[in-house]
Order: sequence, then structure tokens, then C-alpha cells
Amino acid sequence: MKTLEIDIETFSSVNLSKSGVYRYCESPDFEILLFAYSVDGGDVKVVDLAMEEKLPQNILNALSDPHIIKWAFNANFERICLSRFLGYPTGKYLDPKSFRCSMIWSAYMGLPLSLDSVGTVLGLEKQKLKEGKDLIRYFCTPCKPTISNGKRTRNFPYHDLDKWSAFKEYNKRDVETELEIQMKLSKFPVPEQIWNEYHLDQEINDRGVLLDLDFIKNAIEIDDYSRTKLIDEMKALTNLDNPNSVQQLKGWLSYNGLETESLGKKIVSELLETATGDLSKVLTLRQQISKSSVKKYQTMKNAIGSDNRARGMFQFYGANRTGRFAGRILQPQNLPRNNIPDLSEARELVLNKDTKALDMLYDSTPEVLSQLIRTSFIPKANHKLIVADFSSIERVVLAWLANEKWVLDAYGRKEDLYIATASQMFDVPIEKIDKRDPLRDKGKVADLACGYGGSVGALISMGALDMGLTEEELKPLVNSWRAANSKIVEFWWSVDRAALKTVRERTTTDTHGIEFSYRSGMLFITLPSGRKLSYVKPRIGLNQFGSDCVTYEGLGGTKKWERIQSYGPKFVENIVQAISRDVLVFSMEKLRHFPIVMHIHDEIVIEAEKHITVDEICEIMSQAPPWAGDLKLRAEGFEGSFYKKD
Repeated sequence: MKTLEIDIETFSSVNLSKSGVYRYCESPDFEILLFAYSVDGGDVKVVDLAMEEKLPQNILNALSDPHIIKWAFNANFERICLSRFLGYPTGKYLDPKSFRCSMIWSAYMGLPLSLDSVGTVLGLEKQKLKEGKDLIRYFCTPCKPTISNGKRTRNFPYHDLDKWSAFKEYNKRDVETELEIQMKLSKFPVPEQIWNEYHLDQEINDRGVLLDLDFIKNAIEIDDYSRTKLIDEMKALTNLDNPNSVQQLKGWLSYNGLETESLGKKIVSELLETATGDLSKVLTLRQQISKSSVKKYQTMKNAIGSDNRARGMFQFYGANRTGRFAGRILQPQNLPRNNIPDLSEARELVLNKDTKALDMLYDSTPEVLSQLIRTSFIPKANHKLIVADFSSIERVVLAWLANEKWVLDAYGRKEDLYIATASQMFDVPIEKIDKRDPLRDKGKVADLACGYGGSVGALISMGALDMGLTEEELKPLVNSWRAANSKIVEFWWSVDRAALKTVRERTTTDTHGIEFSYRSGMLFITLPSGRKLSYVKPRIGLNQFGSDCVTYEGLGGTKKWERIQSYGPKFVENIVQAISRDVLVFSMEKLRHFPIVMHIHDEIVIEAEKHITVDEICEIMSQAPPWAGDLKLRAEGFEGSFYKKD
């Protein structure tokens, strides 16, 4: 036996989508119901564990044999569930090094992350069976007790043998589909380096991060107290039964002379600019209630394992256009920022459940709880968290690729790049601009909006108008940025020409150290690291301006599989973000002997022993990969007893 393809069906009373597989498997009622497998691509067999069939001994042995490669679609699920099945304690799991994931293979090829969608896109002969969702709902999750079902809370095989037989066929078909995917993709094998990165990702997910459960429980209680208090205040002002009801509140506002179609956060903020008296008070209360943070804290509580660690928060290749990681369960890439100066003191008040002090010292308790969410992540005893991130990584990678020398020189001198940009754009000596200068704000918003071809619309999205800029200033600002960054603009259109030529002529071209190639209906962009970005079924199409552009199939903004238009600056955005990701992963590999517990965009969080220093971590992160040549990197960090945004 060399390979073992696996698909399992399981039961647990824990909600998988809310809590993740690690917590799901800790439920006392967790069990594996069906185990479908194929040895070395042979016939698929199904072992009915729920009906007391036993796994063959050679299959059982193979699960922990490091020399036999185990394949599955979303292999993390199978590996963690099988670890529990084999009796591993919390925090200990089957070694990921002998596991491979056909979902990761699909993502590497620019394909969707769901088995049925991949089957559809590839036009497989053996598609995932559509009735699976109903069967999973019937056998794999608790059922609602009713008179007709005898008040039972779970459906067993004997409750519907026909459905059970169909479920076994479904289980078998999943393995057949997975094998067919691998056959279809066999001419495009995943590089070994990518599997090494995947195994590192699995190690980090297995390690998890410690959460302060007492703090989280107190935050939930305080949030509930605060929410009740705010709603009572709204009731007293409006006499409404449920002032949190959008319809009721809109009616009250209308009766009091304020018409609005929506009560979304942005609309409420706009209404508050002119509202007075009770209208202002009610809208302010509405705003505070909408900031209630109990959901995020509740999600944390749901995801915590028996050792108070949350696991499985990162999806390897979650963004398959660039290979970047995506957040799962707690969504660490999407946590509110913290900017209150007395973060530690506010945290202590929550730990002590001091609601009186919170009400007295802060205008909005929900806002404080929102800003404290990050502080829920803590180190284990006798350790500290070291948080380090790359300085201006995307801006520097973009300048490095385009050879925009003044950006690289300013970065090398450790100058503020937004100030350097403003100096270059407005021809003002850099020493004449400080961090409070409005010119720096203009340089910052221009850098953020214009680096990937953005124009007036991008500036508005980045908040240029909220900064006080007028619409008349925006187009000149775009022009100034492009004039100051002419090498980057040239890079955009070199990439555009290379992509068009590659797809049009089905050939290989290169520019600025980036190779574009066409093979078997795929466009590949080879990065300096050797990793490839994949674009499915590329064609030449027409853009909104009537010019030729490259189109390809992928997940669009609506999360549906569709044909997507692209052009030079957009490809450049993919390339820069992908290289920045490769730099991050290179540093994670160099730091592998330290316990990495989280990584967010360009930031790494380590649960470090007391003697480890921030400078030591930053020095390692500042070492460029061998493939990056003269790329200069810089990392900065801090340490503490809880996580925060410094």
C-alpha cells in the first residue's frame, strides 16, 4: 500500500460550522459512522462502523503509518476526526506530514474549495451526489424531538434503512469523485514545497491559541447587561415594545419627522450629524446596540476546546487566486482594531466584572468590549505573546518588482513611506512633512488606493472624501501618484501585455522576473519563489472600454463560479500579494521551532518563552528568501500578556 483515499461520515451534537472540527470531535457523542476508502486507487469499499463493522487491520495500521500517504478532500477534517477515533487526547493529532488534501490541490489550480463545485467545473463523470445534504442532516446532526418520531433527538440507521443505504452510496461516491479529481489534475502535480507549507499550516492549526475563558464569559455577561440597559433607555424614550426592531424604530423616527430607508451603521452615523434632542439620543443608543460584541465572544466560547485553546482558525490557500490564508471560525483576519489608550485597565475592569466603572469611565460599553476582543488571546503560563509584522510589505514588494528606486531608498533609510510618497508627489522636501501634515494623509490614501491601478473610485472607497478632500482634488491626486510612481505604472502595462500575448498566442513570455505561460487550457504566472498562480480557461475578451483583456473562470464577487475580466494592474495585485504571502511563509518556516499560534496578513504571533526577545524574532523575519535577491525587509514587533494591535 502506497496511498489510501479516505472519506468519512460522522455524528456529533456540536455544530461543526460554528465550532470547527477540533471542538466538534471533543463532543462525548462524537462518532464515525461510515468509512469509505480506496487503496492505491483501487475499488472503493465502505465500512459501516455505525452497524458495528470493523476497519480491516491493514487500513487501521495505515492511518498512523508515516510511509503511507492518506488523501482526502479537506483532509484536515478526516485527520482530526480519525485522531479522536484512534484515541488521541485533546491537543494531540495524527502527524499531518503523511496527509495530502485534494481540496488544496484544487485551490492551487484556481478551482473552487467545495467538492461538488470542483466536480462541476471539471465536468467529472462521477459527480458528488446531490442528495447528500439531506442525508447528512438526517444522520449526522441531532434531530428535533417530535411526537411522530417518538421524541428522539437522533436518527440511527435502523430508523430508515433505505436512507442509510443511500448514505453509504453517497459516502462511496465522494471517494470516487476525489479519485477522479486527482486523475484530472495529475498532469499538474502540487510542488513538494507547497505540501511542506500545508503541513506547517496544519501544525499551527493543531497547536491553536489559548483564550482567556473567564474574560470571555465576563464580556458576554457585561454585553448582555449593557444591551438590556440600552434597550430599556430606548423603551423609555420611544414607548416602543421592541425598539431594537428596525420596522418599529423606523416608524417612530418617521412619526417624529425623520424619514429613513435604512438603519445600517453608516446611515445612522449620517443621520446623527443633523439629529437633535430625543432623535439624537435614540440614534446614539441604536448605534451603541449595533456595536454589541457578544457574537464574537460567543463564537470564541463555542470554539474553545477542553484545554481552553481555539484551533483550526486558518484555511491554507483560502484565497486561491494568490494562495493567501483565509480566516475560519474566529476570523482572526477580521477583528476590530483597538485604539483606546488604557487597554490594560479596561481589560481589568471586564475581568473584575466592574460594570459601574465601565459605565462611568467610557461613553459606550459595547464599544469598549469591541476593542477588547483581541485581548481574549493570551499566552500559556510562564510565556508571553510576541507579535511581529512586516513593515509596508506590499508597497515594498511592488516597488522591488517595478524597480521604483526612490521607494526602495526611502524604505532603506527607514523613512515613513507615506511621507516619502507625499514628498515625491508634491515636490516638497521630506523634512518639511511630519505625521500630522495633511500632505502625509494625501500620500497615504493615494498609496493605498492607487498601487493597483485604482483611480477616483478607489480613493473614495479608501475614505478620501471623509478626510476632507474634495471630488475636484481626486483626479489630480491620482495623476500625481502615477507621475511619482512611473516605474510602477510601466510595470502594470508590461504585465498586461505579457498576459495578453501569452493567452492570445498560447506561448510563454516574461517581464520583470515574472513568467507567464499557457498550458492545457490554463494560464500560469510563475513567481520568483517558483510557485505558480493558476487561472482557469483563459480567453481574450473585450473590456468596458472596447479593448482586449484577459478573462478566466473563477469565483467572482458574488461567490459564484463565473467568467472574470482582468488586466495588468489586477494581475499585479495578485502577484504582489502572492509574493508577500511567500515572504510570510518563508519567515514562518524559519520560525518553525518557535510555537506560532496565529498569523494575520503580514503579522506573526508567537507564544514565546520568557527569554525569547522581540528583536530576535524581527531579525529572523527581516531575512529575505534566497529567491528574493536584493529585496530588503524590515519587521517590527512588541510583546505582552495578551494580543492587541499595537
